Amino acid sequence: MRMTAIAEQPLAAPQHNDVGPDQYAALPDVTSDVFTAPLQRPTHVGEDWLEPAQTHYSSEDDSVWDDLFARQMDILPGRACSAMLSGMDKLDLGKGGVPDFGRLSEELGGLTGWSVVPVPMLIPDHVFFWHLANRRFPAGNFIRTRETFDYIQEPDVFHDVFGHVPLLTDPTFADYMQEYGRAGWNAMRYNRLKALGALYWYTVEFGLIMENGEPRIFGAGISSGPTEAVFALEAQSPNRIMLNVDRVMRTDYVIDDLQPTYFVIESFGDLYRQTVERDFERLYRSLGPGFTYANSAVIDVDNVLHRGSQEYFLRGGRGSAAVPV
Repeated sequence: MRMTAIAEQPLAAPQHNDVGPDQYAALPDVTSDVFTAPLQRPTHVGEDWLEPAQTHYSSEDDSVWDDLFARQMDILPGRACSAMLSGMDKLDLGKGGVPDFGRLSEELGGLTGWSVVPVPMLIPDHVFFWHLANRRFPAGNFIRTRETFDYIQEPDVFHDVFGHVPLLTDPTFADYMQEYGRAGWNAMRYNRLKALGALYWYTVEFGLIMENGEPRIFGAGISSGPTEAVFALEAQSPNRIMLNVDRVMRTDYVIDDLQPTYFVIESFGDLYRQTVERDFERLYRSLGPGFTYANSAVIDVDNVLHRGSQEYFLRGGRGSAAVPV
């Protein structure tokens, strides 16, 4: 399958009227009145949170990667979007073992100017934004064990590299990710990190994209998990709604279970225009401190592709061992 022409056309760079050319050279300042997660920085990393080097993975670690890769590649063809599958081929992610970040960075650099850098764990929002704004993708410097093979809450190297990095080979999506990082500066200025986080959650992590008239997977949280890759597209429980940026940034989200709602974009070009060209400062001034809509809500402005039964969630979700139907 081939991406639509709109996603392949170069897009004009957005105009940032209030920033200079060196705006993103240094880490953004975080004032005490900005609400951020209190993460303790390990002593061996600096303020950029970068590891000195990528982990030297053992043969068992490489085997875990290979088994995870094989499991997902039994599921994703016909479900994942063509840009993701093409990116996996371009980067040869199935050549065996955990990919070397140096090799990935060299290949990505030639394609879209991105690199992959190792970080020890989840990193603070402002550091994450800064790396994205400079076309660096921070990837977890560890891999899950056999005991956590099916589910790990903190993103590891498999989630980050398998799920996120292939789409960085797509020029339009690569530009979107950089602009998302730059958007973090304004989100902090208005103390709206949760709203911007909802946008990331419902697009980069759990987004669907229309392709050949049907939704396909592009979100990393879906593509890196076997249950969600099927559930997101085929289950009757979740809603599937066309993306409306203003609505999404007012919508709560769940981080430890399957999603009650998935939002669908027309193309990466459409995602870029809906977000990068949106006057977020005006939007931030209109937002309340919390979310307006529940993660299962369907509202009158929604363009609904599928209104879910919510059966899985009404039966208690993962915590009750409900069947994801």
